This record gives sequence, structure tokens and C-alpha cells, in this order.
Amino acid sequence: MVRLLKTLGKIVGRKATHILAAVSALLTLSLQPSAAMAQSAPPPVTVANPLQREIVEYTEFTGQFAPVQYVELRSRVSGYLQEIKFTDGQIVSKGDLLFVIDPRPFEATLASMRALLAQSLARVDLADKQLERASKLREKDFVASSTYDERVQEKRVSMAAAEIARADITAAELDLEFTRILAPIAGRISRHEVSVGNLVSGGDGSGNTLLTTIVSIDPIYFDFDMSESAYLGYQRAVQSGTLQSTREAIPVFARLTDEPDWPREGTLNFVDNQVDRTSGTIRMRAVFPNTDGFLTPGQFGRIRVPGSDKYTALLIPDEAIVSDQSNKVVMTVSEDGTVVPKVVRPGPTYDGLRIVRKGLEPGDRIIIKGLMRARPGAKVTPQEGEIKGAGERRPG
Repeated sequence: MVRLLKTLGKIVGRKATHILAAVSALLTLSLQPSAAMAQSAPPPVTVANPLQREIVEYTEFTGQFAPVQYVELRSRVSGYLQEIKFTDGQIVSKGDLLFVIDPRPFEATLASMRALLAQSLARVDLADKQLERASKLREKDFVASSTYDERVQEKRVSMAAAEIARADITAAELDLEFTRILAPIAGRISRHEVSVGNLVSGGDGSGNTLLTTIVSIDPIYFDFDMSESAYLGYQRAVQSGTLQSTREAIPVFARLTDEPDWPREGTLNFVDNQVDRTSGTIRMRAVFPNTDGFLTPGQFGRIRVPGSDKYTALLIPDEAIVSDQSNKVVMTVSEDGTVVPKVVRPGPTYDGLRIVRKGLEPGDRIIIKGLMRARPGAKVTPQEGEIKGAGERRPG
């Protein structure tokens, strides 16, 4: 513009230059009020009331699914493995035949024990007849009393020998029965650890051969650890009457690592009797139905445990909270557009929003967008917005 004026001044002379300069000054003065108005206008921000919702607070923990029953299958007798009656990894029912150990040595032992019993019974019969004769002769004083006593003791010894033979037969029958290894529980069986033809070590010692393992599937446990501070918070809540005791059957929810929601509902059924002094945690356990067998023992997952009874909570997005040294602050806008900071005490998250325990009222208009343009005590231009939970923001 200046260069243009200079060029025109050279062309038309000094008088025209003065006229054009006056026009330029008028244009500059006309633009100054607009710039001043633009600088003095309050910056726009988006405000909304806290979202009110009936909720139950939950605390989340990481844990692991575990079988209700777990069995290491070992043989009670030693012998050569003759048959395997299952497919690795299949579902078995209680009482299903799984392994067969060669029964022939045990059948021979049982036959020998039965023969010994017959021999003992024959001796009992002989001792009984001899005692009967001695008893008649003793009545007529034809035998000495010592002879009669010997016959009595012979009968008792032969009867005891018969009882021993019966006990040996029972033990031999048990050993023969133990050659057929049955499933003690229903569940999923692992792979076989011993192939047919191998010698299996049995008995009650520590050297028993592990044949396979079985884990129950339905229901299934979920084990997790709670920190001492969290457990103390639960105890305080129970003591104040705002929460049901964790040692009662309270509903809990679980999900696997790839599940966004909490589709699995179970029951908290166990709290340990002491805090682990090395880790500062206490072991808890929940039980879940697993009718479809989808959950597998050993899988990791997340569980959420109710931390309160149902109540009306105020929810705001985390983006609306700023830190001021050791305090958490929310910027609110008054009726005249003034920014008013409020110190709040936030709680856990719920549905993607932050629970505010203290410091806000339902009618407060908090700044949810444009915090960088808001200064405490300054004016802003509020624009109405809305706070929505993660479920409401999710498409479809």
C-alpha cells in the first residue's frame, strides 16, 4: 500500500499524495475496532452437566482360571501296561476305563490265596472235630485237662489262620481290581505319559509312575490376589454397611483377554484366612459355570468385584480433570461466563468415565472441551455439549 501511494504521489504530485494518505488513514481507523473486538471476545469452550447414573462400583483384578478338581492318575499296583482305553485330550466321565495293567500275575495270586483259605478251613474243621471228641472224653475224665486245652487252642489258631486267608484274598482281589484304572472324576484328560508295554511302578510310595492327569471343566474356579490396601477398603465398606461381606456369595463378572465386555457371571466363594506376608496380598476365588467347556484351566483373565451397593454417581470424562499440585481440579463456568475452578475427589472409572466422589454438584457446567483456552476468573463463551458413556459412544 505504501509503495502504491509513493508511486501515485510521484505521478500526480504532492497534493494528490496528501489526499491518498488521508484515505489510507481512514481505512486504518475503520479496521482497528474490528481487530479490537476480535481480541476482546471470550474464547469458546464446550460445557456440559455431569452425567448422573445409577451404578455399582467395581474393582478389577487379573487372575487365572483353575479346575475345581485336579487328579494325577497313578497306578496302585506295579505291572506292565497292557491297554490304553482313551484318546489323548478327550472328555471322560467318572468311572470310564482308562488303563489296563496285565492282570495275570494278580489272578494267580488271588487263586493261591483262595487255596490257602480252603486249607485253613479244613484245619478249622479238623480242629473242631478233635475238640468235640476231647470234650466228650473230658466229661468222663478219660483225657487230661491239658489235652483238652490244647484242642481248644488248636481250634482258635486254625480259625485265626482262616481269617488271615480271607484278608489275603481281599487284598488280592483289590490288587486285581486295581489293574483296571478308572477315571475318578469327570473332565478333560491329558495325554498318556506311558505307552503300552512299559513297566508301571505302583504302590503308596513316591516313585509311582504318573500315567496322565484329569481336570474338571464345569464349573471352573478363578483365582486372583487382592492387595492388602484394597482388602482393607472392602472391610471398611462392609463395616460401614455400604457393601455386602466379601465372605458371602456375592456376584462377580469375568472376561478373557480378547473380550471387551463382561459376559461371564459367577460367584465369589472363597477368601483366604490370612494375608500373605511376603507379597502383601490375600488370595480370593470365584466360581463360574462352564457348560460349553470354552474356559480352560490355566487361562488368564480379568475379574471385577463390586466395591459398593447401587447408588447415583456423577460421571465426567478424564479429559475434564486437570492437576493442580496435589489436587484434582475441574473447570466450571458460572452463569455470567466466568471460569470457576473446583477441587474434586475422583474415584474409579465406570463405562469409560470417571466417578467424582466429592466436589461437584449435578447442576455444575463443567468444561469438557477447550480447557487450554480457559483461565480461572476469565470469561469464556460456553457452548452446550453432552457427556456420554463408552457404551453410548460405541457405534451400532
